[in-house]
Parts: sequence; C-alpha cells; structure tokens
Amino acid sequence: MSNIKIERFVSGCGSSIPSPIDLNASLTPEQRKLYQNTEIIQSILTNSKTIAIVGLSKDEQKASNDVANYMRSAGYKIIPVNPGADSIMGERCYPNLLSIPEHIDLVDIFRPSADCLSIIKEAITCHAAAVWLQLEIINSEAANLAYDAGLLTVMDLCLKIEHQRYKSLHQE
Repeated sequence: MSNIKIERFVSGCGSSIPSPIDLNASLTPEQRKLYQNTEIIQSILTNSKTIAIVGLSKDEQKASNDVANYMRSAGYKIIPVNPGADSIMGERCYPNLLSIPEHIDLVDIFRPSADCLSIIKEAITCHAAAVWLQLEIINSEAANLAYDAGLLTVMDLCLKIEHQRYKSLHQE
C-alpha cells in the first residue's frame, strides 16, 4: 500500500489554507483500471434507476444516509436493505437483497469488506446489473466474482462523489 500526498485547499472563514493530506492507494493500478473505470461509472449512473443500499443506516448522520438522500434527490429510487429496521427514509426496509420483490439496477454496499462476498452472491442471484463497493470498502474476491458474473463493478469510490463529478462534467 502506498501513500500519495496531494494538496487540498480547506476553505475557512474568508481564506483558503493549503493542507497536505494522505490518500491511501489501496488498489493496484490494474484494480483501479478495472474497478474505477470512468466509462463503467458513467454507464452505471446513466442506466441505473433503482438502487438497493445494503447497510443503509437508521442514523441520519451516517454517510449511507447522506448518499441515499442525495441519490434520491437526483431522481433515483432508493431501496433500504438493513435487517435491523422496518423503515428507513420513509421507505420499506428489506433484510436482504433476496427479499426485494422488484428488479434492482444497482447494489450499493455500505458494509464491512468481510460481508461483501455474501452480498455480491445475492446481487448475482437477483440479477442486479451493477454493484458498487463504497469508499474504503475493498474486497477483491467479491469484486472479481461480480465482474466474472457480468455485473458492472465499482470498488473503493463514493457513489455520491462520482455522481457529482459525472454531473458536473455534463454541465460544462
């Protein structure tokens, strides 16, 4: 694992201060080419309408909730998947992907890496078109299984950030 130093400008009260931050380069260059492919990301964002978010939290302060609310405001249908909840964001919550009675375009995963393989197997069984392992969720075995099964696959990126990047590219 290598560390990459970049300069980031932190906006404060009236000024911007350069601040070095470290980004973990957890994926190999080959994995980045395969699982962070711009064309695949754009295809997922363009063609997906229904997103099942596995690990969507009841806690409105969690990142999963922020991403879900953002994607819903961008026009996507959100299906919460959390066995510990009946309803999240006013939507019926499902205990797993197999219990969802409708087609899923994209499975967005907010679960620990160790849980990803079983979730990917469910996504394959449900005939989802794509899977997205959120930022810092890395499981090469699960990503390879999804890819080999023909699912569009993204790993170690944030769905919201990528949607904002894609959207801004088409507004210029």
